[in-house]
Amino acid sequence: MTAAPGTDPGNATPAGNSGTPRLSRRVRHWLAGAGVAALAAVLGITLAVRGGAAPACAAPPTGSSVHKGTASFYDAGRSGGTCSFPSPPADRLYVALGSSQYAGAAACGSYLDVSGPKGTVRVMVMDQCAGCGNSKIDLSDEAFARIADRSQGIARVTYRAVVNPPLHGGLTFRMKGGASKYWFAVQVGNHGNPLRSVEAKGPSGGFRKAARQVDNYWTIEDGIGPGPYSIRVTDVYGRQATATSIRMVTKQVQRSTASLVSPTPSISPTASPSPTIAPSPTPTASVAPTETVEALAGAAALDGPRC
Repeated sequence: MTAAPGTDPGNATPAGNSGTPRLSRRVRHWLAGAGVAALAAVLGITLAVRGGAAPACAAPPTGSSVHKGTASFYDAGRSGGTCSFPSPPADRLYVALGSSQYAGAAACGSYLDVSGPKGTVRVMVMDQCAGCGNSKIDLSDEAFARIADRSQGIARVTYRAVVNPPLHGGLTFRMKGGASKYWFAVQVGNHGNPLRSVEAKGPSGGFRKAARQVDNYWTIEDGIGPGPYSIRVTDVYGRQATATSIRMVTKQVQRSTASLVSPTPSISPTASPSPTIAPSPTPTASVAPTETVEALAGAAALDGPRC
């Protein structure tokens, strides 16, 4: 069949067809390529979600930057949230952040001062809010009631990081269920500032870097032996502390005297007392580690957003 003048032969209508032109080979190839690209994008997003990867540009609130946005409220019950804490803070003043500020668990255990129409409240980051964007946070019922009327549902707020918040006691350590001498997995608690790195070593060998997981555990895949361990913790401001005598005992909170926080008052504008993590329901033996603390590097975080 001869195509009409100016008509692409690939678009000619075959005999017996209802009149709908065929797609040219070039268009078919373009659509096929677009379909593959779309499928790859969907698979990439799915794998990123399943893997718990942080967004490409993600970082917890740090320093003196003031963030503006809105706040809602929720009740986590007895759960320690996405941060996998044993329980909520004893005073139940906590907050969930959107994925970019949760930053793959980098914000876990840090503190924010949140100001609303009725006042300011200090909250601990405990959870990730799936429906929160960059300017939305989700407060606990108790925290929201301190800064706005619950009948509002949503309140306009400002919030900022609490740098070097005063805390009760030193760092805590909790081995994950399933951890062993062959697979090291520890959660660090009561650190106040966002953490930059965790390193650990057994009785022999040097310190090895642990990888941060989205559930707020730090892992070394092939393990570092049966322990006891020395664990070196560094926050985003460069302050560092090392605790020793940490045992391979899973699902129990081990307390230390090592601390990242300074005894001087916080630079935060509020003087309200800081929340503390409720103790583990399982009693544990007291740990008296050796403590090594290095000086605070400065008020600005060493790590900027990964953009």
